[in-house]
Amino acid sequence: MEATDSDVATEPPWITRQLGSLLQQRGHAWLLAGPSGLGQYRLGLAMVRAWLCDSPRSCADNPSQAGACGICTSCHAIDVRAHTDLFLLMPETVMETLGWPLSETAQKEIDDKKRKPSKEIRVDAMRDAVEFTQRTSGRGRGKAVLVFPAERMNNITANTLLKTLEEPPGDVRFVLASESAHQLLPTIRSRCIGHTMLWPDEASSLAWLQAQGIAGAQAPVLLRAAGGRPFDALQFANASQNLASFAAGWAGIPAAMLRGDVSWFKDWSAAQCIDALQKLCHDLLAVKTGATPRFFEATHLAPVASPAQGQSASVRQLTHWSKDLVKARRSMEHPYNAGLMTEALVDQAKNALQFSSASKPVGQGRG
Repeated sequence: MEATDSDVATEPPWITRQLGSLLQQRGHAWLLAGPSGLGQYRLGLAMVRAWLCDSPRSCADNPSQAGACGICTSCHAIDVRAHTDLFLLMPETVMETLGWPLSETAQKEIDDKKRKPSKEIRVDAMRDAVEFTQRTSGRGRGKAVLVFPAERMNNITANTLLKTLEEPPGDVRFVLASESAHQLLPTIRSRCIGHTMLWPDEASSLAWLQAQGIAGAQAPVLLRAAGGRPFDALQFANASQNLASFAAGWAGIPAAMLRGDVSWFKDWSAAQCIDALQKLCHDLLAVKTGATPRFFEATHLAPVASPAQGQSASVRQLTHWSKDLVKARRSMEHPYNAGLMTEALVDQAKNALQFSSASKPVGQGRG
């Protein structure tokens, strides 16, 4: 998930190109859909900034230059998270990550230890949003509601939005930004203008990552580890304590898992371990079926995909391993002992990759 924010003026070129096109459309609700790391949140925020801006740049002559001015009172209010005509609907955990303030009631409940920040969009927040849409615009340029990630609405929350989304007050517009749009209710999707996020080309992604301060040699590794999604690559960089070590270590994951080397994932969270192993499993299945690997270089997969002894994990074994990793992801936030969970994940990977008649069935490792 995107965990960064910036002014529209610094947006990457593939975001500004889409922004210009979207601002020319007429409607009251948009759904920005695509996998993580393509910039749904950034594009959605750029749209609402332009709608609310006091002096938006016109898109008539050059759509790629359209958007908010970045210097007016409205733009400043969004920058400091205090715009009276903008409502953010997000899980509380995401709002904290992106620097948006919670409502006074929610903040007090969390401060008083009555509950933890929610990972879903709460129905109470949705009711506040519906009430917000019925108010008069404070600045006279209409109101906007940004929902991200929209798939974090449960059915009750989504149904609370449905009526307002179908018949909104005349001066309010919605942007729903989603990384899993298929999880949204069909009735929600049908009431929005759909927009599929564009994938940037590799050259544009690398140039942008380098502009964010990532060294030229590390940017390609991060982009590949993120499956070509530049915002996910940037998130890798921001989360890494030693970027050079991460870049070098990523290439060594396949061989390390073949050895069962637990130390390779030292200081990694369970989510990071599972993510890396799922990508390794994906690429090995791709190689087995004649496709091109996506997350690792073919040379890095060679010790596993084409080992010296001439035997490698079968498609059946890899498929079973993939299913086991899906199960592990469902429980990765359970308060297990982190070290033991990592050992179990690596042991499971080793069993899947060390193909022989004596190998234990996948899923019967430790823990």
